[in-house]
Amino acid sequence: MRCVLFAIALSLFSVAAAHAQFPDKQSFEVIEHGGYMASAADCAACHTAPGGQPFAGGGALETPFGTLLAPNITPDVATGIGAWTDEDFVNAVQNGIGHGGAHLYPAMPYTYYTRMTRDDVIAVRAFLDTVRPIRNEVHPNQLPFPFNQREAMTGWNALYFRPGLFKPDAGQSAEWNRGAYLTQGAEHCGLCHTPKNAMGGDENSRDMEGSVLQNWFAPNLTGDRRLGLGDWTVEDIALYLKTGRNRFDIASGPMADAVTHSTSHLTDADLRAIAVYLKTLPPGGASSEPLSADTPVMRQGAAIYLDQCAACHTANGAGIVGLFPRLNGSSLVQQRDATSLIHVVLAGSRAVATDAAPTGPAMPSFAWKLSNDQVAAVVTYIRNAWGNAAPAAADGAVQKLRTALPGNP
Repeated sequence: MRCVLFAIALSLFSVAAAHAQFPDKQSFEVIEHGGYMASAADCAACHTAPGGQPFAGGGALETPFGTLLAPNITPDVATGIGAWTDEDFVNAVQNGIGHGGAHLYPAMPYTYYTRMTRDDVIAVRAFLDTVRPIRNEVHPNQLPFPFNQREAMTGWNALYFRPGLFKPDAGQSAEWNRGAYLTQGAEHCGLCHTPKNAMGGDENSRDMEGSVLQNWFAPNLTGDRRLGLGDWTVEDIALYLKTGRNRFDIASGPMADAVTHSTSHLTDADLRAIAVYLKTLPPGGASSEPLSADTPVMRQGAAIYLDQCAACHTANGAGIVGLFPRLNGSSLVQQRDATSLIHVVLAGSRAVATDAAPTGPAMPSFAWKLSNDQVAAVVTYIRNAWGNAAPAAADGAVQKLRTALPGNP
């Protein structure tokens, strides 16, 4: 009889221990925390199509291999994740294996989310269970053959995916570890800011040195003073993440989306933690020699700049803090790749507007005013004037981007 009672007690203890691994999904605190972590993970930016219902999917993700559409992650049973178990959800987020065993593509950043704690992932699921179910069938895989064969992801994962939870560094502070956890995990900063190889895998030896993504260049985030965040203080970084602007720059393009949907919703403590972590990244990236002001392209670019750009960005490239970003000494301007600068000149841009900084100044498109060689000249001038130094922009790069942008400006 004692053996039976002991077996029952042991069984009940095992069940209790198993349940203790999971947070109470009905708890308001867990759901609230899940909403916070969903913001940190920037789920809405991809899983909400322009003008669409929140989390109902359909947002286009342009990759070098073709287009993917973000799936519906509302709790709709037929077209969303309503029929998924918690294990299904955890497996998708942390291991890249979807409902039914289908391999996900790493545009869904499971290669970074794998570092998130199980409790944080389950909390995100608890939050998603509370959003409005939307019936919206999305066929995510729009890739051409052979990239549309998901089975190939088995080999890709073997080469480039290292699953595993974040491991705190005992030699660093709790604040640093919190920042590292968010940056390396939920915020998945390296997905955009780390260069990719021909197969789309991270070049880890060049971690955070910047990369081209969706016709933008995600800039260098290392400690390099010319190319990265070397001259930014912890306060500068935290302010940029919270408001989308600081004394150096104003967020636009994909980073504006990241600020809008993600970082502007984080607590000041978490923003500071991210900044503390980023400030410890070692310098990385190759520097350039400035072009001489006497070269024909620099003289042409200077004339165009004074005529078209100086009214807002000022003749010496200092800009106007909070309205028009500075260009002299700007790390964004001096990146090894001029894609973002060419993009802004061709298509124009609107800066992010946040609760803390509600004015979102805009820059018009110059595509109809400037030819390819003129765009290349003014971009080259900006990248090499006032002490800046960066490779010249090529006419061909301007034409390629002009063709790729919507409406072919």
